[in-house]
Amino acid sequence: MTSSPAPRPRALTTQPHNAAGLTRQYAEVRARTVSLVETLSPEDCQAQSMPDASPAKWHLAHTTWFFETFLLEAHEPGFTPHDPAFRMLFNSYYEGIGPQHARAERGLITRPGLGDVLAYRTAVDERVEAVLACPHAPAVDELLTLGLHHEQQHQELLLTDLKHLLSQNPLLPAYRTRWPLTAVRPAAAGWQGFAGGWTNLGHDPALDGHFCFDNEGPRHRVHLDAFELATRPVSHGDWLAFMDDGGYRRPELWLSMGWDWVRAGQREAPMYWHGTGPEAPWHSFTLQGSVGVDPHTPLPHLSYFEADAYARWAGARLPTEAEWEHAARSVPVCGHNADRRAFHPLPDGGGAGLRQMFGDVWEWTQSAYAAYPRYQPAAGAIGEYNGKFMCNQFVLRGGSCVTPAGHVRASYRNFFPPGAQWQFSGLRLARDL
Repeated sequence: MTSSPAPRPRALTTQPHNAAGLTRQYAEVRARTVSLVETLSPEDCQAQSMPDASPAKWHLAHTTWFFETFLLEAHEPGFTPHDPAFRMLFNSYYEGIGPQHARAERGLITRPGLGDVLAYRTAVDERVEAVLACPHAPAVDELLTLGLHHEQQHQELLLTDLKHLLSQNPLLPAYRTRWPLTAVRPAAAGWQGFAGGWTNLGHDPALDGHFCFDNEGPRHRVHLDAFELATRPVSHGDWLAFMDDGGYRRPELWLSMGWDWVRAGQREAPMYWHGTGPEAPWHSFTLQGSVGVDPHTPLPHLSYFEADAYARWAGARLPTEAEWEHAARSVPVCGHNADRRAFHPLPDGGGAGLRQMFGDVWEWTQSAYAAYPRYQPAAGAIGEYNGKFMCNQFVLRGGSCVTPAGHVRASYRNFFPPGAQWQFSGLRLARDL
């Protein structure tokens, strides 16, 4: 399919909005989502490669459903649904809204077709912009801002899901054909220490901007013992050393559930790695196609189990999310993200201090995803956004190479179950001092 180029996205405004600014941001974020599928065929947008992934067409429809259901239904005069059937088809998990189509069967929704979904997006966009053009309640601005950050999350998920889909094709087709890497020198890994004591954890508008998801607060005090963090994430080369030392064959390195996970999947290398022969070097499938493993780039697509096993092998551990956030406050919130359109981690450029804290790979922490003290989810169906998933998952921090610019901040909490690999998840080591 083809479309006109999307305008270069800006980081979302983090202060109270005016109508013109909101309308511009809405148009930019919505256009960015469509630009991600402009090189895809309808077949590419339809297929679903595993239960945890969703078709690109579903992402296009669900993000539109969010604005129609939460914003237009409550705030558009004389609201009527675009199509009453869409309320169920494109509801993800909001029980307060009503029934949902089974997540694992989203790829079976062949109708409406891709053209119908794009027309749905256009129609809802026109209606949302009409609401913004008229005097409206502050709740409209709040819902719209939440919806834009929600859509940015789905921009990232669309790319991670698409990568898994294309990896199932024996032709290993590329999503983009511009491979961004050139030969680079390795950057030495080091450690940066942090003194113990009391620190604040959670969203601070003065530091993180006006917007946050509800799981980022309330801000509260925590006590840290002295610790140190590795100055860069674990690289492909680091992982090759772990594998050469029998990392996937040594049960003493793994949590019990992790070792069961290794054996059940007969795992011997990270997700997307493949060899072309007994003595051939490892290759990895990327959104640029199959490429040789570059030892100097951060390693993505690790499960929590793998990250924990590597840390134990290295004589270290994973950081807590409080340690990670405290350390991240010492560096700028910038890095290699989706706006570079490489869609793959880039090499560490070297330098002093902590590097690549934001972008490249999400970093696993050892912290279970749970509520902060005094946390209260929002009232109504919108409160189902984060709180009900606070069970059997671990926190990741920092964003990745497919995270939109301006979407992450030091307080941002991502979360996945320990066996998840298809996200761009890596690790940074920590040690006690």
